[in-house]
Amino acid sequence: MGGRQRHIGTAERRARLALRQRLAVGARATTPEEVARSLVALHGTDPATVYLAVGARLAEADNTVAEVGRALYEDRTLTRMHGMRHTVFVFPAELAAVVHASTGPANAAKARAGLVKDMVAGSGGRLTEEWLREVESSALAALARRGQATVAELTKDEPRLKEQFTYAPGRSYESLHTVSSQLMRVLGVEGRVVRGRPLGAWTSSQFRWAVAPPHPDVPSDGAQAELLRRWLAVCGPATEADLKWWTGWRVTEVRRALTAIAAATVTLDGGVTAYVTAADEEPVAAPAEPWAALLPGLDPTAMGWQERDWYLAPDLRPALFDGSGNVGPTVWWNGRVVGGWGQRPDGEVVWRLLETEGGGREAAAAIEAEAARLTSWLAGTRVTPRFRTPLEKELSR
Repeated sequence: MGGRQRHIGTAERRARLALRQRLAVGARATTPEEVARSLVALHGTDPATVYLAVGARLAEADNTVAEVGRALYEDRTLTRMHGMRHTVFVFPAELAAVVHASTGPANAAKARAGLVKDMVAGSGGRLTEEWLREVESSALAALARRGQATVAELTKDEPRLKEQFTYAPGRSYESLHTVSSQLMRVLGVEGRVVRGRPLGAWTSSQFRWAVAPPHPDVPSDGAQAELLRRWLAVCGPATEADLKWWTGWRVTEVRRALTAIAAATVTLDGGVTAYVTAADEEPVAAPAEPWAALLPGLDPTAMGWQERDWYLAPDLRPALFDGSGNVGPTVWWNGRVVGGWGQRPDGEVVWRLLETEGGGREAAAAIEAEAARLTSWLAGTRVTPRFRTPLEKELSR
């Protein structure tokens, strides 16, 4: 990890964020594919996040829903799949094999072992690992015949998918699980099935499934180096803790990947050591014009780093995060979070500032313009975040 060391302060980090995350007006993209390549990964746990995150970064946002749908389901230039930290993301299709090789096998082994353990224990030994293999083979064959199918459709072809078992028997959180939903999740982590079109509108979390095309064989070390290089080029500087958190890898894997790409060390405010790619040590100037953005819950920028004090003041977090650490809809002004937003029952986007220093009337006017832009392209569609936060709930009443 060579190269000369220099200091990158908070102001420059915010400038990099504005330009590389496609948030400054002059840095906005023209297609969903550009946005995805710029961000590396779009959070897909909440389906609406993908559309809202893309729309916030497009120069012309009115066709966001149609364009994201085209990229996901017609051109297949974007792929929804499990990635880092067992989480569903949307990636550029050309990156799918790299993501899977860097993260998938380890996650998949844990997911399958966990399902088998829970299923056997929760059925009193009635449902076995061998039984599961037989059922999944039958289900995959049925899915291949259908092309795309819902879980309900697959259970008609393979009724054993409807079998149930008790999760965590005897515990306070004991619950009844159906084999179908748990198995499809594991097959998704393994890269054997992918989510197709949703059953309803673009905000729906119910998807059809399809057999996934096989991933090319990519060595895991090389895949981890490539994924880290791409992410660091967008989000650098980042600390080792940031990298470990975002990837979900062991610290030894992070360090090995940093060495493989010859990452350069820099210092941040407070003397903290961080990393950038080898060719990324030159100063980055702030955007020519101040900028505002309304980003959705789980947006990849708001969730991009483990350490967030440089763009999100700690005293704002109780209003903007849920109890599990998921960020809700946020209002940004010149590289920092200054408030949150929600949507009233009639579809109007409303917002509130939680931090009032700096910006004044200029900030308020820019934020209001972004709220109007978002209201316009949503065209009355009501979006409720999957993980609701205190401020979003209040504003949405």
